[in-house]
Amino acid sequence: MNDETVPGFAEVHAAQQARYPMTEPDRQPVHTVYVPADRFSASTVAEWGGQASSLAKAHLEAFAPGVHERVLAKLAREPIEDLRIDFEDGYGVRPYEEEDGHAGRAARAVADLHAAGTLPRRWGLRVKSFADGDPGRSVRTLGAFLTGVLDHAGELPAGFTVTFPKVLMEEYLGMFAGVLERLEARLGLPRLRFEMQVEAPQTLHFLRAELAGAFGGRLSAAHFGVFDYTAAIGLPPHEQRLDHPACDHARHVMQTAFAGTGVELSDGSLAAAPASDRAEDVHALWGRHARLVGHSLAHGFYQGWDMHPAHLVSRFATVHAFHLARYDSYRERVRAWEERRAAGEGVMDEPATIRTLAAALRRADAAL
Repeated sequence: MNDETVPGFAEVHAAQQARYPMTEPDRQPVHTVYVPADRFSASTVAEWGGQASSLAKAHLEAFAPGVHERVLAKLAREPIEDLRIDFEDGYGVRPYEEEDGHAGRAARAVADLHAAGTLPRRWGLRVKSFADGDPGRSVRTLGAFLTGVLDHAGELPAGFTVTFPKVLMEEYLGMFAGVLERLEARLGLPRLRFEMQVEAPQTLHFLRAELAGAFGGRLSAAHFGVFDYTAAIGLPPHEQRLDHPACDHARHVMQTAFAGTGVELSDGSLAAAPASDRAEDVHALWGRHARLVGHSLAHGFYQGWDMHPAHLVSRFATVHAFHLARYDSYRERVRAWEERRAAGEGVMDEPATIRTLAAALRRADAAL
């Protein structure tokens, strides 16, 4: 039987494949590190890695087998997988000329990192929100930054993206995509992609799969913003936390909207640092952060924000322990399925589960 038996099937099936490509994702970073633009320099990556390594060597105690060594090696090799130079909340509102200067200095620092081979494999900047009422500030900073990178590096290094925050109106997405398109034409750039931030209950109302294919396919990711979101729905300050049920709801809406589209999802951050460099304070911070990272992983969010060098230790330790704990059993179940034999322990795997197991193994291989 061919598709001509059902009138209109071919068109609908083609639309399904376009909307839900179900393609294998690229290697997704396990985190995004946000650094305020006025504090960013060519030494930022090395400084974060050095501080995190010092904390790990001084205070990281015995963990699951193989995790301790992996964390130290990761911090030495690639302490930051995804870097975002922040011109929004972490930076604040400043005179235009001052922000122009920081955009130029940030562009030179990126070029220096690129020349040294130490620019993270994903990187970019977060501009100010259109919801603030001054889109010109966002456009001006983005244009100045990109122009500076091209001037100093001679090219736009691979892995660039833009974070577009506080998307309270769906129309802002199309407007920002238009900004990117015009910058491409003016500067001779390849197609620019951006990630939206989900930071308000209003945003949940217009999240849907069609957004992935709109705007020339420029939408690459959706990042959850815990503090703006929990404030917007009226939670008390002490309940502004990633593992609050209200945040679980928002993340599940994001998952439902973008499932199968290829749009990556990222969780938010913990706005806390060790109270001191004493072991008990460092351990308290790591424990708190590790619980939140574990909560995100259990809910299918494999990326989150890190705001302090100490977070790198608890992030990598938790991620590595999460993947290692089940790696061998997952691999055995996939192998048993391929060999058409029982996996043992009374497990009866469905094809969808096998696909999930295989995806988990690929994600683990990329993260470990």
